Amino acid sequence: MFIEQGVKKENPFWKYIVGSILIILASTIGQIPFGIAVLMKTMKSGTMPTDSAGMLRVLESNLSLFLMMLSFVFALLGVFIVIKYFHKQTILEVTTSRSKVDWSRVFFSFGLWSIFTISSVLLTYYLSPEEMIWNFKPIPFAILVLIGVILIPIQTSTEEYVFRGYLMQGFANLSKNKWFPLLMTSVIFGTMHIFNPEIDKMGNIVLVYYIGTGLFLGIITLMDEGMELALGFHAANNLVTALLVTSDWSALQTNSIFKDISDPSAGLEIIIPVFVIFPLLLLLFSRKYKWSDWKEKLTGAIKYKTTINELNND
Repeated sequence: MFIEQGVKKENPFWKYIVGSILIILASTIGQIPFGIAVLMKTMKSGTMPTDSAGMLRVLESNLSLFLMMLSFVFALLGVFIVIKYFHKQTILEVTTSRSKVDWSRVFFSFGLWSIFTISSVLLTYYLSPEEMIWNFKPIPFAILVLIGVILIPIQTSTEEYVFRGYLMQGFANLSKNKWFPLLMTSVIFGTMHIFNPEIDKMGNIVLVYYIGTGLFLGIITLMDEGMELALGFHAANNLVTALLVTSDWSALQTNSIFKDISDPSAGLEIIIPVFVIFPLLLLLFSRKYKWSDWKEKLTGAIKYKTTINELNND
């Protein structure tokens, strides 16, 4: 089983604390180019942004996105090094319980959420054209596509490996059950977004969406015994959104096709995904992949397993 693959006596919880610090350090090193670029730009202009959204607008959008995403390259490398050399696990063990990564699951989830996201944006543009303007510029958009297609999946995969893979198994080592890792990784994932510009604009209520998203991704990971669906969903969510729509208050400032100029408010945009769309997706995934025994997979107890072979022999 997926979460049990990291539950070993030779991997006590303190190792996950140290490993997390090493991953954060790797990410911090990757943020140095962005910090230097912003510092040089602000020194030249003589003005310093007062909020996180302003910080993102200091540099040209594509350059800002590239430098932001670069930190995740370092972080993902840090994750893989920590998993392989510090915890003595294979990357596959932290990815899925299957004998190899099921790319059909990744692409199905990616395609499904891409279609939903594109449809939602186009519907909003059709019903409320006063809230969105045409922002398409061929050359900047082409550069955005190149940067986005390569680096945004690295960003989203890094977050999935950290929260639904590494920390999910780490908290399982601590609690010896499944509900605690599910809740802890969801809350930490959500609150990690507290510094996003949209929090400044709409308030902490937006954390309901982020924590709810983390909970949804954790559930599909545990129910499906692997991260493939979560990897596809998260990549589609960030990549398609970055290509389609941006705003002055969003975390990703991009040369997208549309720009949202509406006054943001935390209302149905928070409630509908968490309490309507995500449950419907869970139903669809459960039917397609024939999920069963929800209580055991989401809340059951965990016993130590010393090797992957023992897991496969059970």
